[in-house]
Amino acid sequence: MTLALARGEQRDDDTRREEARRLRAKIRSGEHHGLTTGLAPGMVQLNLAIFPKAWADDFQRFCELNPKPCPLVSMTLPGDPVFPSDIGEGLDVRTDAPRYLVFRDGKLADEVTDLTDLWQDDFVAFGMGCSYSFEEALVEGGLSLRHIEQGTKVPLYVSNIETEPAGPFRGPTILSMRPFLPEDAIRAIEVTARYPRVHGTPLHFGNPAMVGIEDISNPYSGSPPVIHQNEVPVFWACGVTPQIIVEHAKPPICITHKPGHMLITDRLNTELAG
Repeated sequence: MTLALARGEQRDDDTRREEARRLRAKIRSGEHHGLTTGLAPGMVQLNLAIFPKAWADDFQRFCELNPKPCPLVSMTLPGDPVFPSDIGEGLDVRTDAPRYLVFRDGKLADEVTDLTDLWQDDFVAFGMGCSYSFEEALVEGGLSLRHIEQGTKVPLYVSNIETEPAGPFRGPTILSMRPFLPEDAIRAIEVTARYPRVHGTPLHFGNPAMVGIEDISNPYSGSPPVIHQNEVPVFWACGVTPQIIVEHAKPPICITHKPGHMLITDRLNTELAG
């Protein structure tokens, strides 16, 4: 690589980071409460889960035991709402995601755009890798993603693949699905293998019934899929898994991002490649 090319790439990276910070500022100020899909290209976006300290150690262990659905990228110290600076400059978990879901005793109780009034001195926030990172790599590799082309949400399914339990945390893995022709499915597996910190390789492809999905046209969340002739469904572990795990564990309070409304960092997707 020439010195001029290296400097050009550095300028591009610096520009991306600055764009991510500007977008975070808009979210923090209340200018943007919508989806983050397609925004801040090149930057890592995180799934979010927040627990009281009494529940945090078990959840950290749950992430360690289940790196596919819960690939832990960073976490905060108890009571500190700001993530470490290597994730984002002043990234404040109370204000920097567009929308949050509040669960009480395992049930969805509220949806908010700011956590300042809900913040507790014992809260610990967990930031987990998101499929947006590997989706960008798939597109750059020449693969088409139908939900992006059609402007819909990726379909999610409750599978029969059980997570490894840790304390009160246990339950099924949520899967996201993207259809491909068989030869493209192989390429997709090869590309996502480079991203173990953002779900990595698929957990399954082919017959949905083998992972407990009886009706692929009726997802748990997201948009009903369009699958063309000769395409096969490919299923990845999904970072929405903690939200269904919370229903089983029933902590007194847990806060997550609303699906599709992610926490945008200053990290480049390429930095999470293995």
